[in-house]
Amino acid sequence: MNTKLKCLLLDDELPGLTYLKMLCEQLPELEVVRAFDNPAHFLKEVPNLEFDFCILDIEMPGMNGLQIANLLNGKPVIFATAYKEYAAEAFDLNAMDYIIKPIKIERLKQAVDKAKKHLESSTEQKHKPFIQLTTNKGKAILFFDTIAYIKTSESDSRDKVARLFDGKELILKNITFNKLTELLPTMDFCRVNKKEIIAIKAVQVFLFDEITTNLRNEGKNIKLSLSERYRQDFLLKVKI
Repeated sequence: MNTKLKCLLLDDELPGLTYLKMLCEQLPELEVVRAFDNPAHFLKEVPNLEFDFCILDIEMPGMNGLQIANLLNGKPVIFATAYKEYAAEAFDLNAMDYIIKPIKIERLKQAVDKAKKHLESSTEQKHKPFIQLTTNKGKAILFFDTIAYIKTSESDSRDKVARLFDGKELILKNITFNKLTELLPTMDFCRVNKKEIIAIKAVQVFLFDEITTNLRNEGKNIKLSLSERYRQDFLLKVKI
């Protein structure tokens, strides 16, 4: 990736936002497209802006950074906050990094380097209709259009079980949901709860907290729970 990375900044405290923008401008590989001090203005302008990733504060009035990250339709996010206690939730949202304030230029560069690698990997992956993963049957190529949903293995939470549209199942060895979310096409798959990812084309109908799939098991359609944390992202994708 030879061009500059384009980022958006959001921090409701103007001194902190000004300082973050100053640090970003010291990194030659980075271009700050816009800097916002208001979450509502940020969300209003996002659809009209071209950017690669965002750097978000978490504690803000009206809507926090975690909620905003859920609305960004898979765009990569780096959180920059004074609060350590949100780290688990942030990485559950596939954050690329979590920086504790006060921010140092070296730490910011480390986070931006992670963003660059992530985006380069994503660009390469977009041109492939498959992923290669280690399974219980060895290395396997899985074409995206064959994957119906993926769930946590009941025997070992480090492993995941991929259910294919033809009814077959494969155990994906020692892989996290965060990594799977990076590898799978953003608009074709969605995490719906802590233990499951579903292919959008497997959705038949859905209610507030439940998804009925077009997959069958023992003569009945398989149903998945839709948790509040992932609901907004799911709704955005099924409406496309």
